Amino acid sequence: MSTPVPASDRPDGRPEVPPPPGGAPLRVNPARRAAASPTHLPVVDETSAGGLVLRGGSERPEDFSAAVLLRRNRTGRLEWCLPKGHLEGRETPQEAAIREIREETGIRGSIQAELGVIDYWFTGEDRRVHKVVHHYLLRAEGGRLTVEDDPDGEAEDALWVRVDELAARLSYPNEQRLAVAALDLLESSSSLRDALRADAFPTERPDLP
Repeated sequence: MSTPVPASDRPDGRPEVPPPPGGAPLRVNPARRAAASPTHLPVVDETSAGGLVLRGGSERPEDFSAAVLLRRNRTGRLEWCLPKGHLEGRETPQEAAIREIREETGIRGSIQAELGVIDYWFTGEDRRVHKVVHHYLLRAEGGRLTVEDDPDGEAEDALWVRVDELAARLSYPNEQRLAVAALDLLESSSSLRDALRADAFPTERPDLP
């Protein structure tokens, strides 16, 4: 194992850093370190859309259920989350929300109300991303609850969850707040409940296992 050369033995008076085993001495370029700092990464804007597609057969807000996805995160933990995805081409957020929900849950829906916007930042390997996600309330109009048609294949399952239980089941705080907002809207507006109710929509499976 090599040892540092005493400062008195070097022309510049500084001790030499010993090389690591099997390699050359570590040399850090301060300019490259500064360039790799998150504050110097390029900023990219991304827009996504999704929301709650609801079914319900009565006047009571608690009788409405939302289609929710179950996914595994990078650590393998199972998470409950709302369907959503990136805008494609010249799509509007409303068009993207309808398409993404259909692809990820198998349910065809039509937008009845705006729910809220989630706005956050995250850092990737080569960029900082400003993410904006538009969420809507949709009426379920047909289809079969399934994740089999999701082109990304990210979800393990999809379930109907009662709206009054949704905040307790969703994994992310921002989506939990959206669930609370959705229940508040349903409780405060009978006309919205009427617009969201699809009396003829069939029940394919229980709300929860």
